[in-house]
Amino acid sequence: MHEPKISHLAAEDPALADLIESEAQRQHDKLRMIASENYVSSAVLEATGTVLTNKYSEGYAGKRYYEGQQLIDPIESLAVERAKAVFGAEHANVQPYSGSPANLAIYLAFLQPGDTVMSMSLAHGGHLTHGSPVSITGKWFRPVHYGVEPETGRVDMSKVRELALAERPKLIIAGGTAIPRTIDFPAFAEIAAEVGAILMADIAHIAGLIAGGAHPSPIGLADVVTTTTHKTLRGPRGAMIMAKAEHATVVDKAVFPGLQGGPHNHTTAGIAVALHEAAQPSFKGYAHQIVANASALAVALNERGFDLVSGGTDNHLILIDLTSKGIPGKPAAKALDAAGIELNFNGVPFDTRRPFDPSGIRLGTAALTTRGLTEAQMPQVAEWMDQTVTAAVKEDTAALDRIAGEVRDLLAAYPMPGYTA
Repeated sequence: MHEPKISHLAAEDPALADLIESEAQRQHDKLRMIASENYVSSAVLEATGTVLTNKYSEGYAGKRYYEGQQLIDPIESLAVERAKAVFGAEHANVQPYSGSPANLAIYLAFLQPGDTVMSMSLAHGGHLTHGSPVSITGKWFRPVHYGVEPETGRVDMSKVRELALAERPKLIIAGGTAIPRTIDFPAFAEIAAEVGAILMADIAHIAGLIAGGAHPSPIGLADVVTTTTHKTLRGPRGAMIMAKAEHATVVDKAVFPGLQGGPHNHTTAGIAVALHEAAQPSFKGYAHQIVANASALAVALNERGFDLVSGGTDNHLILIDLTSKGIPGKPAAKALDAAGIELNFNGVPFDTRRPFDPSGIRLGTAALTTRGLTEAQMPQVAEWMDQTVTAAVKEDTAALDRIAGEVRDLLAAYPMPGYTA
């Protein structure tokens, strides 16, 4: 059952409580490999379910527009100081509601409509808020994009420099949502300095790896750093902006009053807890284990004939082109879900298929690592994936049921935060 218990909810709204209990069991019984998901600790769950949700707190600590902030201010200040300590940042803002508003705040802080923004193409691993034409960031600003090389699946930084010199962007974004390789923040910083651009690092996917020392940090190199607080950082669904001290005022004004009203204080508390956890020595082991698991899984998938974009991974994320397997990403993802393996269909660089029916799948190892799985289990995970894709091509639903049962049997030995059997 769900832990902490939801007995009051069950009494008040049993239909909703049943759905939540079922979701808790679903999360327990599946290999959760969506790269942007994880399990938060019971302490984070408790913090986000407190009476802090009752309080409005427009403004910042010491400068609020509502009274009654005597205890809210120290909670937010605690989260801010912990963020600065964990990441080594000069300034931190923990109020953004999620990653997309955090990114939009950077546009508001530093750009005017029509200004040029340079970022990784969405089709090559970027993010909607990095200038996609369907996003406000692509409609109100002028996006130019770099991408990966077809032969290597990696970014050629010399070409990034050439594009920056030609286009003279006011903002350069490093990072994205489907990048399996180490991001060269020093090279991006040199390019931004050369063209006089603000450098923004979007570390939403790799924040936990950076906090744990398993990926190089952009702090001190980038002018501003945005991140979600879940994913590998293993906090609640929220976001943060970290910045050089010289940009603190303009960033804070962009968040409030520029884009938002009152912060979600219960989320702020959950972020504070997650940052406290990230400061513990055990978190470093967790971060490095995520990368070790992803590396081992990549090797096992390669051995089974899967075509990995860039040939492998340096972080938590693996991007796979399924063209050679004779099945598109969407039906493969649905078959894998039926087999107890949860991930998402995803476009791959130079994909010839439509975005909602792409050639690839994206997966990550953060949640598996939180459950306690190690390199030892990764060959079995790869084998189940291979069997599932083969079964999907053959429309063998019985095989999917069998694999789902085997997955449940394995996971029964690995406790899940937020659930008790």
